[in-house]
Amino acid sequence: MNRTRLRLLGALLGLAAAGPATVAAQQAYPVKPVRLVVPFAPGGTTDIVARTVSDKLGAALGATVVVENKAGGGGIVGAQELVRAAPDGYTLGIATVSTTAANPAINPRTGYNPLADFTPITNLAATPNLIAVHPSFPAKNYADFLDVLKKSPGKFSYSSSGTGGIGHLQTELWKSLTGVFITHIPYRGAGPALNDTVAGQVLIMFDNMPSALPFVREGKLVPIVVAAPQRLAILPNVPTFKEVGLEPVNRMAYYGIVGPKNLPRDIVDKVHAAAKQALADPAVRKRIEDTGSLVVGNTPEQFAEQIRAEFEVYKGVVARQNLRLE
Repeated sequence: MNRTRLRLLGALLGLAAAGPATVAAQQAYPVKPVRLVVPFAPGGTTDIVARTVSDKLGAALGATVVVENKAGGGGIVGAQELVRAAPDGYTLGIATVSTTAANPAINPRTGYNPLADFTPITNLAATPNLIAVHPSFPAKNYADFLDVLKKSPGKFSYSSSGTGGIGHLQTELWKSLTGVFITHIPYRGAGPALNDTVAGQVLIMFDNMPSALPFVREGKLVPIVVAAPQRLAILPNVPTFKEVGLEPVNRMAYYGIVGPKNLPRDIVDKVHAAAKQALADPAVRKRIEDTGSLVVGNTPEQFAEQIRAEFEVYKGVVARQNLRLE
């Protein structure tokens, strides 16, 4: 056997030993559709952000990006789906504060480490959060809202996207600073939680702005206070948590793209560049900004630091509130 044949045989054996993930990474990426896993039900902010960017992201990558909703466990089911995926770039996911900080902080059995089991790519959008109430609630501003709750401990409940989600733990952070007691009612995503709050089954919700805003505009929810750097132009009469003396609660949510751990850097860079291109599209920017959110598009390293910082914050909330899985 001559040297040329030996080299060819060695190369083929090397690729076989490397496994399918390595072979795929060495091919031109992408050569088939890319799954974008949304770890919550349709209708919530995570789903809105994913679907807003997916078409332009796919166009920039040169492949179809298919959004798949994998709801359950306050985002855990979808996050686990991503953790199990091959690091070949064909399964990506939307990471939220719920899946990468709040839920892992309260649940030691998520099955993943938020700081080690994902490859951060970019934070797409920073989203304000707000406390909103059903119109039947006997208060329409923050001072009266707080007064009603303090006079009736345990009488009212609040809905959230699920146990360990950002709505749950950010409300618990707020409760820890105000001394208020309201009962948590978890759902399988912000969409179902919103539906029951709008219907008056639960009267209070701590939600992300994009999913709640349409109901606020229709008068089906009343905004009480927002977590944002400053008052929002779309809600000029609603104070921020900082204004009411609760700056630690004044935390915006993130909605970013991550891959499984060990995603090759060349794929990270290609998806990051495509995401930046998608976010630069005027229609995409307008859709995100119309929800009261801010377009971000930061670096993988910056997004990794955001995840780490939020995880530390909510570990502290869990410890102070002595929170346990319900």
